Amino acid sequence: MTDLPALFDLSGQTAVVTGGGGALGAVVARGLADAGAAVVVVDLRPAHAEQVRDSITDAGGRAAGYGADLSSEAAVDEVFTQVDAAFGPVSILVNAISAPVERHRAEDYPLEQWNYSLASNLTSYFLCSRAAARRMIAAGRGGSIVNFASTAGVSALGRGNLAYSAAKGGVVQLTREHAYVWAPHGIRVNAVLPCQFVNDWWAGQIDDPAHAKLVNRAVSGIPLGRMGSPPEIVGPVLFLASAAASMVTGVMLPVDGGNLAMNAGASIDW
Repeated sequence: MTDLPALFDLSGQTAVVTGGGGALGAVVARGLADAGAAVVVVDLRPAHAEQVRDSITDAGGRAAGYGADLSSEAAVDEVFTQVDAAFGPVSILVNAISAPVERHRAEDYPLEQWNYSLASNLTSYFLCSRAAARRMIAAGRGGSIVNFASTAGVSALGRGNLAYSAAKGGVVQLTREHAYVWAPHGIRVNAVLPCQFVNDWWAGQIDDPAHAKLVNRAVSGIPLGRMGSPPEIVGPVLFLASAAASMVTGVMLPVDGGNLAMNAGASIDW
């Protein structure tokens, strides 16, 4: 019989979660710790990383928290050197950075905001994946990288999200390229594609009647009829990170309530 608990057991593994202080990164970090991994939480906001770290250690897990701008090559090198010293080589990397950006019309999009979005939401993924893969290859035991892309990375979102969507589209292709070139080393690279999940920003929109039109429009594109709740992202990420997905690489897994399955003109009634 299949030992199902063993498939999801991450004991003895070291996981790094970037963007680990955010709504989705934080629950993923705690989920990986619950599965037995030592977890390093990295966030642009040190206090947020430390708060998630403390929630893990208070529950009996092993964790560290660092503040860093992971669009900087030097900062990435420093973080992974600290990880090496604290827990040994990384075996799981979850790139969960989803930096908010200003919204602008495409024809007026400022270069500064474009560069910021690509640096935060794409370059950081490249730098952290490169650092992790070097260590995984040297250790010779393979590993798993899970990237947070988005439904916005494979379909147009509009509403001033040009740079964010372009960055997330880059994450999709980065995932495919890395899955292919690192497969001989036993490194699996996959991505999740969330729809709108309730985070601080969306919670503010939901609570403000003035934004009811935006909220209703977003929900209308989700066949399950609601936005995602952060804990609902943990299972898909844990699956991709664990031995349960040992033959899965190069996959873009929608976690979107059916959003990408629905044609823009779809209707239940006719």
